[in-house]
Amino acid sequence: MNFAIACIALAAVLPIVCTGIAKWGFNGYDNRNPRAWLAAQTGLRARANAAQANSWEAFPVFAAGVIVAMQTGAPSERVDLLAGIFIASRLAYIGFYLADLAGARSIAWLAGFAVSLSLLFIGM
Repeated sequence: MNFAIACIALAAVLPIVCTGIAKWGFNGYDNRNPRAWLAAQTGLRARANAAQANSWEAFPVFAAGVIVAMQTGAPSERVDLLAGIFIASRLAYIGFYLADLAGARSIAWLAGFAVSLSLLFIGM
């Protein structure tokens, strides 16, 4: 499997990991209405849920960027490098969000978004 495609798959799993962190070890979790339950959380659980939502928001631009880059003939080594940087920035983003480091989180978000935009235009 192409590394960049594997990064798309990993990026699709990251929001689910965040949701797992938000729900982990909590007695009384209500699976009948999970969104309302998650919306009522505070602290680490609320930050994990917010990281989950943002991970879903970041995913389409990244996935589209990889696909466009591959379809326009961008060098695969460069696409792979950028995809890896995106995943690293998203992992950092999630870690910073969980640790409540807002400034670092914003920098990691910006790096990931810049990579996604770069992927969209790298093959031009």
